[in-house]
Amino acid sequence: MSLRNRLTDTFGITHPIVAAPMDYVSDARLASAVTQAGGLGLVGGGYGDEAWLAHQFAALTAAPVGCGFITWSLGHQPHLLDHVISHRPAAIFLSFGDPAPYARTIREAGIPLICQVHDITQARRAIEVGADVIAAQGGEAGGHGGGLRSTFTLVPEIADLLHATAPDVMLLAAGGITDGRTLAAALALGADGALVGTRFWASPEAAVSRAAQNHALAASGDDTIRQQVYDLIREKSWPPHYTGRVLNNDFLRRWHGHEIHLTHHLPHTRAQFNTALAAEDYQVANIIVGEGIGRITSIAPVATIITEMVTRATQILAPPEPRQYRP
Repeated sequence: MSLRNRLTDTFGITHPIVAAPMDYVSDARLASAVTQAGGLGLVGGGYGDEAWLAHQFAALTAAPVGCGFITWSLGHQPHLLDHVISHRPAAIFLSFGDPAPYARTIREAGIPLICQVHDITQARRAIEVGADVIAAQGGEAGGHGGGLRSTFTLVPEIADLLHATAPDVMLLAAGGITDGRTLAAALALGADGALVGTRFWASPEAAVSRAAQNHALAASGDDTIRQQVYDLIREKSWPPHYTGRVLNNDFLRRWHGHEIHLTHHLPHTRAQFNTALAAEDYQVANIIVGEGIGRITSIAPVATIITEMVTRATQILAPPEPRQYRP
């Protein structure tokens, strides 16, 4: 049994697996590795660093590869969209904001538009602006999210919405997908594929320190928390309804829930954070992972991750062999 479907056919890939555009973590090396292994790699445009983006596109060693943007941040430097379009990415991924100001430009350029959503209202908006693919992100996912829905309930509800109102729009499931079982579950729920973040974060190709990865391997999903402390510390102006899932630590136990008090101590706490980041002290510095970290026990190459995910998912989804009649 093959997992090939309309998503793989549309993007010219072998497996229905898309790499989450994880800010600077998803650089040219990681995006290329995912594509070379048969998935769709995405460069993490994140907060928008033009020189960094130019370097990553120049360093790509595989195609197709797309690019992701934090939509509200793109609004501060909209010229970056034209910059990325000039590289003819396989897709442009917009998340955390209204995609409408950029959707027409992307579509007129002939580039597939992927819109990440966190609830049904956002899904309807993505359909309205002409998204080719919707990535339904449950609250289990690492990094920022804007809803309280779980992947297991959000994906089938959006799948039904698309079936009824926009059957040509494809669907990715995001949040907690780390292995073959969860990939199979995503497809069974009605998704055309999976958006994978934390599992690729735990690979040697990801732009992540090995110390951070080794520290995270000891964690379970219970050890993650949604918070806004690190946005204050890093001076990231996220809209208030978005929180970021990270590993819990001593720093968060001190400041989570006391953000107003934190604002009066920012010079000191920022210095503490920067020192810890340089020293790889993760009782203070942040590690951005989702609840799926509890299912990850090793750092593995991207090609191995994808092969194991697809092999197991195929076994799970394969129809049972017919029973032979024995008189």
